[in-house]
Amino acid sequence: MTLMDVLVDFSRTGRIGPLNCGMTLAEAENLLGPGRPHPAHIMKGPDIDGYPYSWDGLRLVVTQRAVTGIWISLWPGSTAKLPPLVLPDSESFDATVLREELITALDNAGCEHAVNSTLTFGQQASLITQPADVCAVFSLPRRDNHVSHRDRHYLNVMHKHTA
Repeated sequence: MTLMDVLVDFSRTGRIGPLNCGMTLAEAENLLGPGRPHPAHIMKGPDIDGYPYSWDGLRLVVTQRAVTGIWISLWPGSTAKLPPLVLPDSESFDATVLREELITALDNAGCEHAVNSTLTFGQQASLITQPADVCAVFSLPRRDNHVSHRDRHYLNVMHKHTA
């Protein structure tokens, strides 16, 4: 399995393997191991809502102890890590995904997508997939991103959240 396989499957289903919005934090931690809670959880306790638990490049937003958001964060031009449940057999991976590469992979998989006008502005572009409502956000590289094409959009984050 490659990173692109994970991204396309997430885009199509809104799930990452068995991880899905609606499951409890306890179920997620049973699958992933204990996550690193956001400092607000540490300061104010586990019942504070809306702050992420993280496992390397994977973040789960938790509200009332249930997963309400799933985020994959990438750093173009570098390597990153995802938990083995998300990307098996990979200690780390190249975190550089061009917008055109993801769009081609989505098209090849028959995953419908459209421009997300809410998050497309300035040097940022975004798309939303259907029917899973997964959002992908791209931007031009920052000064510290070591990429080949400085004038092309790279994937920064993919996320899904419930209302």
